[in-house]
Amino acid sequence: MRVSNNTATDEGAIRALLENWARAVRARDFNGILANHSADMLMFDVPPPLESKGIEAYRKSWDLFFSWSDDPVVFAFNRMDITAGDDIAFVAALMRCSGTEKNGEQIALEFRLTIGLRKIGGQWTVIHEHHSIPAA
Repeated sequence: MRVSNNTATDEGAIRALLENWARAVRARDFNGILANHSADMLMFDVPPPLESKGIEAYRKSWDLFFSWSDDPVVFAFNRMDITAGDDIAFVAALMRCSGTEKNGEQIALEFRLTIGLRKIGGQWTVIHEHHSIPAA
């Protein structure tokens, strides 16, 4: 991976893409959640299934996420580190997710997020997403 000559521009575009994704999650906006994700993306997640291949499987994983909580849901970046090359980038982030379960219990979760992106047709596209939590 060569380091991009437009590092600041690429990092800004990636940061905006991911902030918009998090905003879409908070709004339960499926089109916004799926935007900028590759049709053949791969996701590793905490709850089963541990692996989701393709955009349709990824979309279905959000049904499970939204089934656990009433609005509003907190889904926000605590830290985001971006490394961008000419056409490949990755993001290592720490995030916070919290909400109220259907039974009224407050849930809060700190988790790790790693995202792999490829620049396709001049646009950054998520090709891999990995959510994890520390082992107890």
